[in-house]
Amino acid sequence: MTGAAVESGRTAPDQDAPASVGAAVGLLVLFELTSGFLQTGVTPLLPALGERHGVGASALNWVISVQLLAGAVLVPVFGRLGDLHGHRRMLRLALTAVACGSLLVALAPDYPALLAGRALQGALVALLPLEIALVRDRLPAERARSAIARLVGALALGSLLGAVVMGALADAVGDIRLTLLVPAVAVALCVPVSFLFIPESVPKAAGRPDWPGALLLGLALVGLLSGVARLEDGSGLSTAVLLPVAAAAVLGAVWVWHELRSADPLVDLRAMRGRRVAPFYLTSFLFGVMYFGSQTPNSTFLAADPRTDGYGFALPALKVALVSLPAAVAAVITSSATAVIARRLGYRRTLMTAFALMAAGFAALACFHQAVWQVVAALVVCGTGIGVSLGALPTVIVEATDPARTGVASALYNNVKTTGGAVTGGVVAALLAAFTTGPGGAPAERGYVVVWALCALAGAAAVGAVAVARRGEEG
Repeated sequence: MTGAAVESGRTAPDQDAPASVGAAVGLLVLFELTSGFLQTGVTPLLPALGERHGVGASALNWVISVQLLAGAVLVPVFGRLGDLHGHRRMLRLALTAVACGSLLVALAPDYPALLAGRALQGALVALLPLEIALVRDRLPAERARSAIARLVGALALGSLLGAVVMGALADAVGDIRLTLLVPAVAVALCVPVSFLFIPESVPKAAGRPDWPGALLLGLALVGLLSGVARLEDGSGLSTAVLLPVAAAAVLGAVWVWHELRSADPLVDLRAMRGRRVAPFYLTSFLFGVMYFGSQTPNSTFLAADPRTDGYGFALPALKVALVSLPAAVAAVITSSATAVIARRLGYRRTLMTAFALMAAGFAALACFHQAVWQVVAALVVCGTGIGVSLGALPTVIVEATDPARTGVASALYNNVKTTGGAVTGGVVAALLAAFTTGPGGAPAERGYVVVWALCALAGAAAVGAVAVARRGEEG
């Protein structure tokens, strides 16, 4: 079949498509390595970014939350456009947006510009759903599962490398701007590479993009996070907090009404119903609470100076990354082994075990964080569960979805996950701002304990959600 025929989607993939996609998986793995590098590379640099732009520990949560907020809107948009026009095409556009955002983050002259760059980087979380939809479209089911496991493993490996390499560069170079240019160059190189060897998926969906739905979703999330941001300012349950939250609730209700009535919804909410799939979307949200909500607090806690703050270890960027390294290694190993584990236990028991480990790890961190080895041990337990969850959740959700909407389904998984992270980032910022010590307003130790306890409760709730899910054919 000619390339034009594949692009147009008028015919089915030819018999050589599995082989060609199998070869292209190597390039997709490269993109996920870069994605993981970008996602965690900023974490050990957060204290230095705060110093450069003159913002405190609680405000730094918005460096993570803004990216997740943008991703929560961009992911379903890219997923739907991929289903309509081809996932490779949208993959290229997402990589271009991430490259521009990464350059802006590196060269940002002030805090608002930094947040603008992070918003462009929100397209980062669209990469994996687009890749999953691409390989599932062009490969047999068993080979697609293997490819998905490799992509998730590459994401975890990139996450491991990002934190360590960026921490080491920051300490060696001593210039945060030059350090951030490294991932900017890396993702910029991925853009031309995306034009090589990767075959296009065959669009199976019909209709048009739901732009009103995207606008309503974005406004609802902005309203919600705006209200949460007022909590950080110490406004309590005042009008400044309640009005944006109420507006977000109204906009959210209108969005749900619009999506249920639309012939071509941005998010197929009807596909989320039923005990076979709905509990897994709930666990995706809870996973985002734990995975993203803990990143900034972990870094700022480790970097805090015990002589002035009464807690922490005064670690520089590299040592912050090294403390997180064993957990990242555990996540890489378990994410790569998810398919093997699930064949023995079934995906249901695998996910329950993973979330139980995450709940136990965060509970241990809340109780024991007086020594570095205690933090390392707790994070390793969390990392083990995180790796398995990263590998299992998208597989479970995509396989329960109509093949014509796999791009939207995998995007919705990431959307729900990143929404959980975005909302939690705002809540974490408010919690750390609510528990302060002294006139300087530095977060108190009990603020971190509350955050970790919240993550532990999310893990326990996720175990319960998986437990009530209706069994599929493969358990």
